[in-house]
Amino acid sequence: MISLPTLARRPLLSAGAALLLAASALPALAQTKSVAVTAIVEHPALDAIRDGVKEELQAAGYEPGKNLKWEYQSAQGNTGTAAQIARKFIGDKPDVIVAIATPSAQAVVAATKTIPVVYSAVTDPVAAQLVKDWKPSGTNVTGVSDLLALDKQLDLIKRLVPNAQRVGMVYNPGEANSAVVVKQMKELLGKSGMTLVEASAPRSVDVGAAARTLVGKVDVIYTNTDNNVVSAYEALVKVGNDSRIPLVAADTDSVKRGAVAALGVDYRDLGRQTGRQVVRILKGEAPGSIASETSSKLELVLNAAAAAKQGVTLSPELRQSAKTVLE
Repeated sequence: MISLPTLARRPLLSAGAALLLAASALPALAQTKSVAVTAIVEHPALDAIRDGVKEELQAAGYEPGKNLKWEYQSAQGNTGTAAQIARKFIGDKPDVIVAIATPSAQAVVAATKTIPVVYSAVTDPVAAQLVKDWKPSGTNVTGVSDLLALDKQLDLIKRLVPNAQRVGMVYNPGEANSAVVVKQMKELLGKSGMTLVEASAPRSVDVGAAARTLVGKVDVIYTNTDNNVVSAYEALVKVGNDSRIPLVAADTDSVKRGAVAALGVDYRDLGRQTGRQVVRILKGEAPGSIASETSSKLELVLNAAAAAKQGVTLSPELRQSAKTVLE
């Protein structure tokens, strides 16, 4: 038993000091941040962005399960589900919401004006009405676009299929980024004396049937980063192989799946670029003070086996300019 004199000699903690002591015993809890990530659908490019974001957060010291609450949900290609996920995330009040691809970004941005939103893999964020322009938005929104210079895409098509006159595109007309690319590609081809032949695929299950309508009408098929098309790319590849129509993609991961070539961004790098914006916000920057970004790191990827199946000869010059040639 402790005697009263001993107790008297011990200083009593004030209520404030006791609270500070309790708080210092739980530093991890006090520093925990929450990041909620949603994508319109799961396919290699969008998955690579998600993984790149997580890698960048970990590089900055944010570890899931320690000082980071990480949640990911896919809308499985359904815009209604994307809206439900957006509402769920907003109710959870995370520190940042990362919205991957145009439909998911539109759903989140429409649902909150306060929680920081970082979009990724949105080709034209202005046309998608996420931001007014490419400058700092002054709102709760910033992000990273996968916008590509279409003149370079057309140059690649000409190098692969020099005599091409008719370029086919399978796309979802309801996806804003695809509608923008179709409009711009049509204008660009017209200046080169070429034509664009469109095939509509409102759902991923429509991709194969839409591609078959192009057989006999086009010399080459170009695919942008349309999420319906990329998620069902094998259906497009079957048509290209069966009909010997070369496939040229904007998504480098599609080359592994059967396209002849792609000149595009590395989506894992794009994810890490997106993650760097998220880290800036977690450390106190306002999203509205961060300008929307694009990536200037383009890489050419070729698939020699696909080229043989689709009737294309890869020139030595083209092979030498490629970062990767899949044999």
